[in-house]
Amino acid sequence: MKNSTVATLAVAMALAGVFVGKSWDSRHQTAAQSAGPVSGTAAPAASEPAARKILYYRNPMGLPDTSPVPKKDPMGMDYIPVYEGEDQGGGSGGASQVRISPDKVQKLGVRVEAAAMRPLGRLVRASGRVEPDERRVYTVTAKFEGYVEKLHVNATGQPVGRGQALFEVYSPELVSAQREYAIAAQGMRALVDAGSEAAGGMKQLAESSLLRLRNWDIPAEQVEALARSGEVRRTVTFRSPISGIVTEKKAVQGMRFGPGETLYQVTDLGAVWVIADVFEQDIGTMRPGARATVRINAYPDKTFSGTVSYVYPTLKAETRTVPVRIELPNPGQLLKPAMFAQVELPAGDTRSVLAVPDSAVIDSGTRSMVLVQVGPGRFEPREVKLGTRGESHVQVLEGVREGEEVVVAANFLIDAESNLKSAVHSLGGHAGHGVPALGAASAPVPAAPAGAGHKAEGVVDGIDAKAGTVSLNHGPIASLKWPAMTMEFKVANDGLLRGVSPGAKVQFEFVERQQGEWVITSIAPMGGTAPATAPARPAAKPGHSGH
Repeated sequence: MKNSTVATLAVAMALAGVFVGKSWDSRHQTAAQSAGPVSGTAAPAASEPAARKILYYRNPMGLPDTSPVPKKDPMGMDYIPVYEGEDQGGGSGGASQVRISPDKVQKLGVRVEAAAMRPLGRLVRASGRVEPDERRVYTVTAKFEGYVEKLHVNATGQPVGRGQALFEVYSPELVSAQREYAIAAQGMRALVDAGSEAAGGMKQLAESSLLRLRNWDIPAEQVEALARSGEVRRTVTFRSPISGIVTEKKAVQGMRFGPGETLYQVTDLGAVWVIADVFEQDIGTMRPGARATVRINAYPDKTFSGTVSYVYPTLKAETRTVPVRIELPNPGQLLKPAMFAQVELPAGDTRSVLAVPDSAVIDSGTRSMVLVQVGPGRFEPREVKLGTRGESHVQVLEGVREGEEVVVAANFLIDAESNLKSAVHSLGGHAGHGVPALGAASAPVPAAPAGAGHKAEGVVDGIDAKAGTVSLNHGPIASLKWPAMTMEFKVANDGLLRGVSPGAKVQFEFVERQQGEWVITSIAPMGGTAPATAPARPAAKPGHSGH
């Protein structure tokens, strides 16, 4: 019984093996047929895409440090893989181009915009203040000595009309001049039949008295009434020369005044000035006749439109501003003198010029750069010469042609992601931070070319382990054209300071991680000891991986 059972199981297993073998052979033949004819003895299946080959792993902070295997930098960030065809030194673009993989471009949020011709109109914003139109300010004075007899307008700020009585005055000189004229006029009428010589003398006396009254601005109707009736009036009424507001009143009833003394000031506020303080860098764009927009805090829902009438020829040294006068109507007298105003003045040229967004410009302080997209994932840094700045764009005089696409977003991230400095240095005649492709994983990493790091010798002046810095009195550094001096360096890892003490003579290598920040990547005492380098840290815990 047992033997028969065993035999049955053996036969079943044999049949299953035959079935599986035939099935495998059938699938293999089908795959071979679908792949087409095969040349040679062996070939991979065409339907399987070839995996991208990783050349090496580079430092995430842009330092000239590579690794043939995955690892982390001293801060725990993962080294970034560089795939075949992505190395910056390869391709037709040369060393000046920056290459970023398409997936990395998408993650960084890179946006580009074409350089185009456009007018660079912009607005200059300035603070200002409302002031009366100086041509509409009138002062009421007397040209003789006298006394204020009666006030008809006795409050500052009171509105008055043209010809409205302001005050009455009494003057002994005025009364005397009126009597002289009245007597001369009567004598002229009495001597009308007398000799010509006597009549002529009396006529000259009357004309002289009349001229004195007119020079004192006595109203014409009062003079005519005096000539007709010969009646002398004790007081003279002064009237407003314009319609406006009494902005100054010095006259007090009963006071004595002298010739030329200001008694009233009347201002027409139907039109006012706004004096805007424009900074000196914008004054070259101000043109008389340009339209200006004025806003007043008291009326947030209203805007007032005016015209630039005059640019003052003087500058205020305290504020470095130049006054610009704007004339505008004042219906309803909403604008009060001394009000604070916010002014928008048009500036810039209306002609179209080649311009790029101002966010595309990377300004180092000594030169300006833009990143031009020359292909998918390929960017070329170019130095540009800038011209006029607009509201959101800037004119490009040299460096970019119309239609070329420049990076307007994430350009600083591209700088950090792809070590842009090496490409920029190559424009100035310096070697870049090029990284050679690695062969097998066990192949040693070649030394970085000149420009990637700088080597020097010096004496340790002091160590601050807490701050991670070391002060070195180093000799001349030819690669940077530095003379001998003492300066402070940061260290890439605390482990670099092991075995280094103040007073020791060392040889070290350092790089510029960012502008003005010099970081030591290796250091060793003089005497043949292998230099200390920043060791790789253990892998970070899950959820804390680097960039």
